[in-house]
Amino acid sequence: MHVLIACDSFKDALTANDVCRAIAKGFLSTHPGAEATQMPLSDGGEGVLDILRQTLSLTPVELEVADPLGRPVKASYGISADGATALVEMAEASGLQRLSAAERDPLLTSTFGTGQLLADARSRGVRRVLLAIGGSATNDAGVGAAAALGWRFLDRTGAAVKPDGGSLKDIARIIPPGKMPFAQMDVLCDVTNPLYGPDGASWIYGRQKGGDDRSLAQLDAGLRHIAALVEQQSGRAGLAQIRGAGAAGGLGFGALAFMNATLKRGIDMVLDLVNFDAAAARADLIITGEGRIDGQSGQGKLIQGVCARARSVPVIALCGKLSASPEQIRAIGLTSAYSINETEKPLAEMLGATAGNLERTAARLAV
Repeated sequence: MHVLIACDSFKDALTANDVCRAIAKGFLSTHPGAEATQMPLSDGGEGVLDILRQTLSLTPVELEVADPLGRPVKASYGISADGATALVEMAEASGLQRLSAAERDPLLTSTFGTGQLLADARSRGVRRVLLAIGGSATNDAGVGAAAALGWRFLDRTGAAVKPDGGSLKDIARIIPPGKMPFAQMDVLCDVTNPLYGPDGASWIYGRQKGGDDRSLAQLDAGLRHIAALVEQQSGRAGLAQIRGAGAAGGLGFGALAFMNATLKRGIDMVLDLVNFDAAAARADLIITGEGRIDGQSGQGKLIQGVCARARSVPVIALCGKLSASPEQIRAIGLTSAYSINETEKPLAEMLGATAGNLERTAARLAV
Protein backbone atom coordinates (compact mmCIF):
# COMPACT_ATOMS: atom_id res chain seq x y z
CA MET A 1 0.00 0.00 0.00
CA HIS A 2 1.19 3.49 -0.88
CA VAL A 3 -0.28 6.28 1.25
CA LEU A 4 0.03 9.96 0.37
CA ILE A 5 -0.01 12.17 3.47
CA ALA A 6 -0.98 15.64 2.30
CA CYS A 7 -1.84 17.98 5.18
CA ASP A 8 -2.12 21.61 6.18
CA SER A 9 -0.73 22.97 9.43
CA PHE A 10 -2.71 22.67 12.66
CA LYS A 11 -2.83 26.34 13.62
CA ASP A 12 -1.07 27.24 16.88
CA ALA A 13 0.07 23.61 17.26
CA LEU A 14 2.15 22.12 14.41
CA THR A 15 3.49 23.12 11.02
CA ALA A 16 2.34 21.20 7.97
CA ASN A 17 5.69 19.40 7.90
CA ASP A 18 5.28 18.30 11.52
CA VAL A 19 1.68 17.19 10.94
CA CYS A 20 2.71 14.98 8.02
CA ARG A 21 5.61 13.57 10.01
CA ALA A 22 3.42 12.64 12.99
CA ILE A 23 0.77 10.97 10.83
CA ALA A 24 3.40 8.99 8.91
CA LYS A 25 4.98 7.80 12.14
CA GLY A 26 1.67 6.62 13.56
CA PHE A 27 0.34 5.02 10.38
CA LEU A 28 3.54 3.11 9.58
CA SER A 29 3.75 1.80 13.14
CA THR A 30 0.67 -0.36 12.50
CA HIS A 31 1.02 -0.79 8.73
CA PRO A 32 4.65 -1.89 8.42
CA GLY A 33 4.35 -2.95 4.79
CA ALA A 34 3.06 0.42 3.64
CA GLU A 35 5.00 3.18 1.92
CA ALA A 36 4.31 6.81 2.80
CA THR A 37 4.93 9.99 0.82
CA GLN A 38 4.74 13.16 2.89
CA MET A 39 3.47 16.28 1.10
CA PRO A 40 3.01 19.31 3.39
CA LEU A 41 0.45 21.70 1.91
CA SER A 42 -1.14 25.10 2.33
CA ASP A 43 -4.32 26.50 0.81
CA GLY A 44 -2.56 29.76 0.09
CA GLY A 45 -2.70 31.15 3.60
CA GLU A 46 -0.05 31.31 6.27
CA GLY A 47 2.75 28.79 5.86
CA VAL A 48 2.73 28.75 2.06
CA LEU A 49 6.15 30.41 1.92
CA ASP A 50 7.72 27.47 3.75
CA ILE A 51 5.77 24.95 1.67
CA LEU A 52 6.86 26.37 -1.69
CA ARG A 53 10.34 27.63 -0.88
CA GLN A 54 12.09 24.49 -2.12
CA THR A 55 9.66 23.78 -4.97
CA LEU A 56 10.15 27.26 -6.46
CA SER A 57 13.86 27.52 -5.49
CA LEU A 58 13.18 30.72 -3.58
CA THR A 59 15.83 32.79 -1.86
CA PRO A 60 14.52 34.46 1.31
CA VAL A 61 14.62 38.25 1.56
CA GLU A 62 14.21 39.68 5.07
CA LEU A 63 13.49 43.29 5.95
CA GLU A 64 11.91 45.45 8.62
CA VAL A 65 8.29 46.33 7.95
CA ALA A 66 5.19 47.41 9.88
CA ASP A 67 3.15 44.83 11.75
CA PRO A 68 -0.68 45.17 11.70
CA LEU A 69 -0.49 47.97 14.30
CA GLY A 70 2.42 49.76 12.64
CA ARG A 71 5.20 48.50 14.90
CA PRO A 72 8.51 47.45 13.30
CA VAL A 73 8.98 43.71 12.81
CA LYS A 74 11.22 41.48 10.73
CA ALA A 75 9.39 39.76 7.87
CA SER A 76 10.48 37.89 4.78
CA TYR A 77 9.37 36.88 1.32
CA GLY A 78 10.89 34.64 -1.35
CA ILE A 79 12.39 35.59 -4.70
CA SER A 80 13.20 33.24 -7.58
CA ALA A 81 16.74 32.59 -8.78
CA ASP A 82 16.21 34.69 -11.91
CA GLY A 83 14.74 37.55 -9.89
CA ALA A 84 11.57 37.61 -11.98
CA THR A 85 9.08 36.11 -9.48
CA ALA A 86 8.39 36.75 -5.82
CA LEU A 87 6.17 34.89 -3.36
CA VAL A 88 4.79 37.19 -0.67
CA GLU A 89 2.81 35.77 2.24
CA MET A 90 0.74 38.56 3.75
CA ALA A 91 0.62 36.82 7.13
CA GLU A 92 4.37 37.43 7.45
CA ALA A 93 3.73 41.12 8.05
CA SER A 94 -0.01 41.49 8.56
CA GLY A 95 -1.01 38.15 10.08
CA LEU A 96 -3.15 37.55 13.13
CA GLN A 97 -0.24 35.72 14.77
CA ARG A 98 1.58 39.06 15.01
CA LEU A 99 -0.88 40.21 17.68
CA SER A 100 -1.85 39.01 21.12
CA ALA A 101 -5.54 38.42 21.78
CA ALA A 102 -5.74 41.72 23.66
CA GLU A 103 -4.21 43.65 20.75
CA ARG A 104 -6.66 42.48 18.09
CA ASP A 105 -8.81 45.29 16.73
CA PRO A 106 -9.74 45.35 13.02
CA LEU A 107 -10.58 49.06 13.24
CA LEU A 108 -6.90 49.79 13.88
CA THR A 109 -5.00 47.17 11.86
CA SER A 110 -3.51 47.69 8.41
CA THR A 111 -1.90 45.72 5.57
CA PHE A 112 0.74 48.44 5.13
CA GLY A 113 3.54 46.01 6.05
CA THR A 114 2.44 43.62 3.30
CA GLY A 115 2.67 46.53 0.89
CA GLN A 116 6.21 47.20 2.10
CA LEU A 117 7.18 43.63 1.20
CA LEU A 118 5.65 44.13 -2.24
CA ALA A 119 7.41 47.46 -2.67
CA ASP A 120 10.74 45.87 -1.86
CA ALA A 121 10.13 43.18 -4.47
CA ARG A 122 9.28 45.89 -7.00
CA SER A 123 12.54 47.69 -6.21
CA ARG A 124 14.43 44.51 -7.07
CA GLY A 125 12.89 44.29 -10.54
CA VAL A 126 10.36 41.53 -9.83
CA ARG A 127 7.75 41.31 -12.60
CA ARG A 128 5.45 38.57 -11.30
CA VAL A 129 4.14 38.23 -7.76
CA LEU A 130 2.35 35.35 -6.08
CA LEU A 131 0.53 36.94 -3.14
CA ALA A 132 -0.86 34.56 -0.51
CA ILE A 133 -3.52 36.33 1.55
CA GLY A 134 -4.72 33.98 4.31
CA GLY A 135 -4.43 34.51 8.06
CA SER A 136 -4.88 38.29 8.19
CA ALA A 137 -5.39 40.48 11.24
CA THR A 138 -6.87 43.21 9.05
CA ASN A 139 -10.10 44.56 7.59
CA ASP A 140 -8.79 47.50 5.52
CA ALA A 141 -9.79 46.44 1.97
CA GLY A 142 -6.10 46.42 1.08
CA VAL A 143 -5.70 50.21 1.28
CA GLY A 144 -2.73 49.77 3.61
CA ALA A 145 -0.83 47.66 1.10
CA ALA A 146 -1.84 50.02 -1.70
CA ALA A 147 -0.60 53.03 0.29
CA ALA A 148 2.83 51.40 0.65
CA LEU A 149 2.87 50.99 -3.14
CA GLY A 150 2.21 54.67 -3.80
CA TRP A 151 -1.59 55.01 -3.80
CA ARG A 152 -2.89 58.06 -1.93
CA PHE A 153 -6.15 58.06 0.04
CA LEU A 154 -7.43 61.53 0.93
CA ASP A 155 -10.33 62.88 2.97
CA ARG A 156 -12.66 65.73 1.96
CA THR A 157 -10.09 68.34 2.99
CA GLY A 158 -7.31 66.74 0.93
CA ALA A 159 -5.49 65.34 3.98
CA ALA A 160 -4.09 61.81 3.95
CA VAL A 161 -6.31 59.20 5.61
CA LYS A 162 -4.73 56.60 7.86
CA PRO A 163 -4.88 53.34 5.85
CA ASP A 164 -6.67 51.11 8.35
CA GLY A 165 -10.09 49.53 8.67
CA GLY A 166 -11.65 52.18 10.86
CA SER A 167 -10.72 55.01 8.50
CA LEU A 168 -12.21 53.61 5.27
CA LYS A 169 -15.35 55.70 5.74
CA ASP A 170 -13.24 58.90 5.69
CA ILE A 171 -11.72 58.36 2.25
CA ALA A 172 -13.16 60.77 -0.30
CA ARG A 173 -10.58 60.65 -3.08
CA ILE A 174 -8.18 58.00 -4.37
CA ILE A 175 -5.07 59.01 -6.31
CA PRO A 176 -3.22 56.21 -8.14
CA PRO A 177 0.57 55.99 -8.55
CA GLY A 178 2.19 56.61 -11.90
CA LYS A 179 2.01 52.96 -12.97
CA MET A 180 1.03 49.52 -11.76
CA PRO A 181 3.83 47.92 -9.73
CA PHE A 182 3.99 44.50 -11.43
CA ALA A 183 3.35 43.01 -14.83
CA GLN A 184 1.42 40.15 -13.21
CA MET A 185 0.02 39.43 -9.77
CA ASP A 186 -1.71 36.16 -8.90
CA VAL A 187 -3.46 36.19 -5.54
CA LEU A 188 -3.71 32.85 -3.74
CA CYS A 189 -7.10 32.97 -2.06
CA ASP A 190 -8.69 30.31 0.14
CA VAL A 191 -12.22 31.72 0.56
CA THR A 192 -15.02 32.80 -1.77
CA ASN A 193 -16.65 35.59 0.24
CA PRO A 194 -17.63 38.91 -1.35
CA LEU A 195 -16.24 42.13 0.09
CA TYR A 196 -19.20 43.24 2.19
CA GLY A 197 -22.64 42.17 3.39
CA PRO A 198 -23.72 39.31 5.67
CA ASP A 199 -21.27 36.93 3.93
CA GLY A 200 -18.54 39.54 3.56
CA ALA A 201 -15.16 40.09 5.17
CA SER A 202 -16.30 41.89 8.32
CA TRP A 203 -19.27 39.82 9.45
CA ILE A 204 -17.75 36.43 8.65
CA TYR A 205 -14.15 36.93 9.75
CA GLY A 206 -14.00 40.17 11.72
CA ARG A 207 -14.97 38.72 15.08
CA GLN A 208 -11.93 36.42 15.22
CA LYS A 209 -9.82 39.53 14.58
CA GLY A 210 -11.19 41.27 17.67
CA GLY A 211 -14.35 42.88 16.33
CA ASP A 212 -17.72 43.17 18.07
CA ASP A 213 -21.17 43.90 16.66
CA ARG A 214 -20.65 47.65 16.70
CA SER A 215 -17.20 47.64 15.11
CA LEU A 216 -18.19 45.03 12.54
CA ALA A 217 -21.10 47.20 11.41
CA GLN A 218 -18.71 50.14 11.06
CA LEU A 219 -16.18 48.03 9.15
CA ASP A 220 -18.82 46.64 6.79
CA ALA A 221 -20.04 50.18 6.08
CA GLY A 222 -16.45 51.21 5.37
CA LEU A 223 -16.03 48.36 2.90
CA ARG A 224 -19.24 49.38 1.12
CA HIS A 225 -17.98 52.96 0.97
CA ILE A 226 -14.57 52.12 -0.51
CA ALA A 227 -16.16 49.78 -3.06
CA ALA A 228 -18.54 52.50 -4.22
CA LEU A 229 -15.72 55.04 -4.38
CA VAL A 230 -13.51 52.75 -6.45
CA GLU A 231 -16.39 52.10 -8.84
CA GLN A 232 -17.18 55.81 -9.08
CA GLN A 233 -13.60 56.93 -9.72
CA SER A 234 -12.40 54.05 -11.90
CA GLY A 235 -15.58 52.93 -13.61
CA ARG A 236 -14.82 49.32 -12.67
CA ALA A 237 -18.10 47.84 -11.47
CA GLY A 238 -18.65 44.61 -9.58
CA LEU A 239 -15.20 44.13 -8.05
CA ALA A 240 -16.68 43.80 -4.54
CA GLN A 241 -18.82 40.83 -5.59
CA ILE A 242 -16.05 38.80 -7.19
CA ARG A 243 -15.55 35.52 -5.33
CA GLY A 244 -12.68 36.07 -2.90
CA ALA A 245 -12.92 39.87 -2.79
CA GLY A 246 -13.61 39.57 0.94
CA ALA A 247 -10.54 37.42 1.62
CA ALA A 248 -8.05 38.73 4.18
CA GLY A 249 -10.29 41.56 5.32
CA GLY A 250 -10.84 42.70 1.77
CA LEU A 251 -7.24 42.48 0.58
CA GLY A 252 -8.66 40.37 -2.25
CA PHE A 253 -10.66 43.40 -3.35
CA GLY A 254 -7.70 45.72 -2.83
CA ALA A 255 -5.47 43.57 -5.00
CA LEU A 256 -8.08 43.68 -7.76
CA ALA A 257 -8.71 47.41 -7.45
CA PHE A 258 -5.21 48.73 -6.76
CA MET A 259 -2.77 46.12 -8.09
CA ASN A 260 -4.51 44.81 -11.22
CA ALA A 261 -4.37 41.31 -9.74
CA THR A 262 -6.12 38.07 -10.58
CA LEU A 263 -7.69 36.04 -7.77
CA LYS A 264 -7.03 32.30 -7.94
CA ARG A 265 -7.91 29.37 -5.70
CA GLY A 266 -4.87 29.05 -3.50
CA ILE A 267 -5.15 25.32 -2.98
CA ASP A 268 -5.28 24.65 -6.73
CA MET A 269 -2.18 26.76 -7.36
CA VAL A 270 -0.29 25.02 -4.56
CA LEU A 271 -1.36 21.55 -5.72
CA ASP A 272 -0.17 22.36 -9.24
CA LEU A 273 3.17 23.68 -8.03
CA VAL A 274 3.93 20.61 -5.85
CA ASN A 275 2.75 18.20 -8.60
CA PHE A 276 0.03 16.72 -6.42
CA ASP A 277 -1.79 14.96 -9.27
CA ALA A 278 1.19 12.74 -10.07
CA ALA A 279 1.63 11.82 -6.40
CA ALA A 280 -2.08 11.06 -6.01
CA ALA A 281 -2.04 8.81 -9.08
CA ARG A 282 0.54 6.58 -7.33
CA ALA A 283 -1.40 6.39 -4.06
CA ASP A 284 -3.82 3.79 -2.76
CA LEU A 285 -4.93 6.07 0.07
CA ILE A 286 -4.66 9.78 0.85
CA ILE A 287 -4.59 11.05 4.41
CA THR A 288 -5.19 14.77 4.74
CA GLY A 289 -5.97 17.08 7.59
CA GLU A 290 -6.12 20.53 9.14
CA GLY A 291 -6.96 21.98 12.51
CA ARG A 292 -10.71 22.19 12.03
CA ILE A 293 -13.21 20.56 9.68
CA ASP A 294 -16.58 22.31 9.51
CA GLY A 295 -19.14 23.48 6.98
CA GLN A 296 -16.63 25.91 5.45
CA SER A 297 -14.18 23.13 4.62
CA GLY A 298 -16.02 22.59 1.36
CA GLN A 299 -15.63 26.21 0.26
CA GLY A 300 -12.22 26.49 -1.36
CA LYS A 301 -10.33 25.10 1.62
CA LEU A 302 -7.44 22.66 1.48
CA ILE A 303 -9.31 19.44 2.23
CA GLN A 304 -11.93 20.09 -0.43
CA GLY A 305 -9.17 20.87 -2.92
CA VAL A 306 -7.38 17.62 -2.11
CA CYS A 307 -10.59 15.61 -2.47
CA ALA A 308 -11.42 17.24 -5.79
CA ARG A 309 -8.04 16.18 -7.20
CA ALA A 310 -7.91 12.71 -5.63
CA ARG A 311 -10.06 11.20 -8.39
CA SER A 312 -10.96 7.65 -7.27
CA VAL A 313 -8.42 7.43 -4.42
CA PRO A 314 -10.13 7.32 -1.00
CA VAL A 315 -9.36 10.30 1.25
CA ILE A 316 -9.38 10.20 5.07
CA ALA A 317 -9.06 13.41 7.08
CA LEU A 318 -7.77 14.00 10.60
CA CYS A 319 -8.46 17.21 12.48
CA GLY A 320 -8.33 18.81 15.90
CA LYS A 321 -12.02 19.73 15.94
CA LEU A 322 -14.68 18.04 13.84
CA SER A 323 -17.96 19.96 13.59
CA ALA A 324 -19.04 18.95 10.08
CA SER A 325 -22.06 16.71 9.78
CA PRO A 326 -21.84 13.31 8.05
CA GLU A 327 -23.60 14.87 5.06
CA GLN A 328 -21.06 17.72 4.92
CA ILE A 329 -18.17 15.26 5.20
CA ARG A 330 -19.49 13.34 2.21
CA ALA A 331 -20.14 16.57 0.29
CA ILE A 332 -16.52 17.59 0.77
CA GLY A 333 -15.53 14.30 -0.88
CA LEU A 334 -14.07 12.54 2.15
CA THR A 335 -14.38 8.82 2.79
CA SER A 336 -14.25 9.55 6.51
CA ALA A 337 -13.02 12.14 9.03
CA TYR A 338 -11.79 11.79 12.61
CA SER A 339 -11.04 14.19 15.43
CA ILE A 340 -7.73 13.43 17.12
CA ASN A 341 -9.09 14.66 20.47
CA GLU A 342 -11.12 11.95 22.18
CA THR A 343 -12.37 14.24 24.95
CA GLU A 344 -12.73 18.00 25.33
CA LYS A 345 -9.88 19.46 27.37
CA PRO A 346 -8.45 22.94 27.90
CA LEU A 347 -7.26 24.33 24.56
CA ALA A 348 -3.62 24.69 25.62
CA GLU A 349 -3.56 21.05 26.71
CA MET A 350 -5.05 19.82 23.43
CA LEU A 351 -2.67 21.93 21.37
CA GLY A 352 0.31 20.58 23.28
CA ALA A 353 -0.80 16.99 22.65
CA THR A 354 -1.38 17.42 18.91
CA ALA A 355 1.62 15.43 17.67
CA GLY A 356 0.95 12.49 19.94
CA ASN A 357 -2.76 12.50 19.17
CA LEU A 358 -2.08 12.55 15.42
CA GLU A 359 0.22 9.54 15.78
CA ARG A 360 -2.31 7.66 17.89
CA THR A 361 -5.23 8.34 15.56
CA ALA A 362 -3.24 7.51 12.43
CA ALA A 363 -2.10 4.24 14.00
CA ARG A 364 -5.73 3.22 14.55
CA LEU A 365 -6.86 3.79 10.97
CA ALA A 366 -8.23 0.56 9.52
CA VAL A 367 -7.66 0.42 5.76
